[in-house]
Amino acid sequence: MLEQLNGVILPPAVADALKKAPKIITPATRAELYEMSLGPNGANTFEVTYPIAGHGTVKEADVVRCKNGIAVNYPEDYMRRRDPDCMRIADDRPTDKPRFFDVYGKSFDPIKQETLDWLSTQELIVVPFKAGGLTYGSASLAIVPANTAFFATALVDLQGWTTFEELGEFAPRSILYAAPPFRHTHFEGRQVVVHDRTEELHEIFAYNLYPGPSAKKGVFSALLDIGETEGWLTAHASSVRVTTPYDNETIIMHEGASGGGKSEMCQDIRRQDDGRILLGTNVVTEEPYVITLNESSKLAPVTDDMTLCHKDIQNESGKLVVADAEDGWFVRVDNMKEYGEDPHFERACIHPDTPLVFFNIQGTPNATALPWEHTPDSNGKPCPNPRVVIPRAMMKDVINEPMEIDVRTFGVRQPACTRNNPSYGIMGMMHVVPPALAWLWRLIAPRGDKNPSIGETKDEKKTIKSGGMVSEGVGSYWPFSTGTKVAAANLLLKQIMDSPNTRYVLTPNQHIGAYKVGFTAEWLTREYLARRGGGKIKRDQLTPARCPLMGYALKEVKIDGQLIRPTFLQPENQSQVGVEAYDSGAKIVTDFFKSELQQFLTDDLDPLGREIIEVCLRDGSIEEYEALTPLMA
Repeated sequence: MLEQLNGVILPPAVADALKKAPKIITPATRAELYEMSLGPNGANTFEVTYPIAGHGTVKEADVVRCKNGIAVNYPEDYMRRRDPDCMRIADDRPTDKPRFFDVYGKSFDPIKQETLDWLSTQELIVVPFKAGGLTYGSASLAIVPANTAFFATALVDLQGWTTFEELGEFAPRSILYAAPPFRHTHFEGRQVVVHDRTEELHEIFAYNLYPGPSAKKGVFSALLDIGETEGWLTAHASSVRVTTPYDNETIIMHEGASGGGKSEMCQDIRRQDDGRILLGTNVVTEEPYVITLNESSKLAPVTDDMTLCHKDIQNESGKLVVADAEDGWFVRVDNMKEYGEDPHFERACIHPDTPLVFFNIQGTPNATALPWEHTPDSNGKPCPNPRVVIPRAMMKDVINEPMEIDVRTFGVRQPACTRNNPSYGIMGMMHVVPPALAWLWRLIAPRGDKNPSIGETKDEKKTIKSGGMVSEGVGSYWPFSTGTKVAAANLLLKQIMDSPNTRYVLTPNQHIGAYKVGFTAEWLTREYLARRGGGKIKRDQLTPARCPLMGYALKEVKIDGQLIRPTFLQPENQSQVGVEAYDSGAKIVTDFFKSELQQFLTDDLDPLGREIIEVCLRDGSIEEYEALTPLMA
């Protein structure tokens, strides 16, 4: 085995596999690893293929050298987005996720050994990384076939480049393995990521090469596992410092299910050619509603997707303190359609400091990969999940130190709601909620309408098509958690109650009642909260929402001297919606919450959590939620 690995304390079976491997490469630099992404000869194009018994030679990915990075594309539409049902648990530790044995009727142990045996026959890349970022992260290891160097490059770009010399002697807290052929030989072509946990080691076996469920969310799983044992969380959230034209600063953290607007929270407001902002377009009358905002606030990103709430960075402020759990961001660019929509981000992608890794974006050898040129799926439509892995250091004005959160917003994708087609799209532009309701929304984390980031199961597609809702689960990080829902719910409630000086707001995207709004409502909510100074809103500016789960609606929102149309704040007053359609939507939301919350009522649930859930189950009022957890003054 290579000398660099002598200081790494490995499980015996893993050490044995590495000793048998014909070649082990430990790249000295990120540039060396990047070059390996295009094969041993450094060509302009490279096919990642494997000979598989019974399947012939199977191509898993195409890699193209572009001027500004490599463009990685998958032959199958299915491999271009994360399968929400790909996690399997191999161990006997507490979990509510599908156990490998229960799904396949056999132990994972023989397949685990087969995986290590197969890896022992391959030329391998072994790279260290720190799960959770370079400052607070846990020393970890990735072991992948050499022809999947693009996968390893994306991993270290996300987690941060480190070396064996910098880490010294260590026992990995997590190990990630990639074995693509097993997708075909053992799992009928499905994405499968198997987690095998002990108290000291979290192993991730990735049987596919889309990094979403493994190099990205698989590492998230390890972080959640580590945090649960130590009493802290890694939130599924972005966060940003918003500085108004008057130099007031507000730190906002935005959470929500996939597609809920996390990446968008760190993006500038989109303007029309004449500088005005299109807040929404009526889906019935096609009437546009535009406003004028002379000067918008300055944004400084703090985190993009995985937000570390580590116990060691909390302080006496009474606010949640966060830092970035990643060194690079896996940015979805489906809402970029043409040049000029986000100049700062476009400049970072087109003229990067170091070449980037693009996924599901068209690439031509020696040409520039453009973030708005999305690879067509087999139906001819652009892939809804184009991604760019971009180092956070390349992002304009990025903040590198921990920050105290003033406001936690929660985003929900909403369908249009009209008199003729009632739906749950009844949320106003923003709602202020007490901590109890903030916790309930995070327990449920509705995935919402037309989510672009992941595929849906057959049952979920049926539910959404019929106008129903589906839950992404606790904190919206539940898809990545390997533990139990109640344990996650308790930890999330403790985090909220330990941060009494952080405020909570709900905000929709895509639609407000009968108006198509995209992410503009979220951007304007961000602008309004910042101009209020830390999100402070007086009680006399609030009115109870017609649906108690929405907390309080605002009576009036004025930004830069311009009033937002009141029907955007209380959609039941829109002429195309009305009270009857609103109440139908409220019933959908309320019934959905009631059905999802039942599962948490176990003896292990925090007593306060039980009281909060019982308020919902008996159709309690906003005053009852506030009696349990007062709204911050």
